[in-house]
Amino acid sequence: MERAEDWDKTFPKSDKVDHSKVSFTNRYGITLAGDLYTPRGEGPFAALAVSGPFGAVKEQSSGLYAQTMAERGFVTLAFDPSYTGQSGGEPRNVASPDINTEDFSAAVDFIGLLPSVDRERIGITGICGWGGMALNAAAVDKRIKAVATSTMYDMTRVMAKGYNDSMTPEQRSQALEQLSRQRWEDAANGSPAYGPVSLELQGGEPQFVVEYADYYKSEERGFHPRSINSNAAWTVTNPLSFMNMPLLTYIAEIAPRPTLLIHGEIAHSRYFSETAFAAAAEPKELVIVAGANHTDLYDQLDKIPFDKLTGFFQANL
Repeated sequence: MERAEDWDKTFPKSDKVDHSKVSFTNRYGITLAGDLYTPRGEGPFAALAVSGPFGAVKEQSSGLYAQTMAERGFVTLAFDPSYTGQSGGEPRNVASPDINTEDFSAAVDFIGLLPSVDRERIGITGICGWGGMALNAAAVDKRIKAVATSTMYDMTRVMAKGYNDSMTPEQRSQALEQLSRQRWEDAANGSPAYGPVSLELQGGEPQFVVEYADYYKSEERGFHPRSINSNAAWTVTNPLSFMNMPLLTYIAEIAPRPTLLIHGEIAHSRYFSETAFAAAAEPKELVIVAGANHTDLYDQLDKIPFDKLTGFFQANL
């Protein structure tokens, strides 16, 4: 029996589902850590793999989504992406559009082998930056029968072009020059340089940055010591692999499997889901949550449309 002091999540433990810590290996040999949430009763069940946000850990938003969907009858797996949280990979705090897309497929490998799971009824959910990874994974991995995203970011687009595609060619060239030369610094030092600790507000930040800090830095909401956004930083060169790899190039190939995109009405990032929705093929649906900002969909139970997610996956898995 799991002891209360062993519960390391930012949300309360449900007494309606069973929880266990698990691990599995991706195609690159990196061992990933996950939390498995299992409904009570007779299987086999439909299953969901969940990850995100970008710079978060499974004890935060993805775990909340996973536990809640397990209460609604799905076997769910919230996992830490490669190089983050309790998952393996060196150096720490690195992201990759390729490896992190693979992480979703590795999660499908794992849950598809569970006796309690019907492997022909597996879906995935990506939150924030892992929304883009989830869409990319669904496009390439035909075992994924349905994909939903919440408050989705296309990390390749924002790193390559800036917010609202505002980066000029000169700014892009300058950024790549700096990142390229940082590689020599890292090579000379034998280890990567890291940026300043995330979300340490100095005053004058944009409202959406304040909202991020309100989630990640608040013990009452989402602070977790293993979260990059709460307590650490990405490597300085982390943007490199995102700068010339458009993540959603093949989004239309998800069809005829269905896509659900959920976003907040007043989120600074709403345009990512709207653009992805336009590029996706039917069947697809875009749900805009009235009055919600980007981080409301991380943990605000009155804003996250769990009934919509439940109906979507029940109908399509």
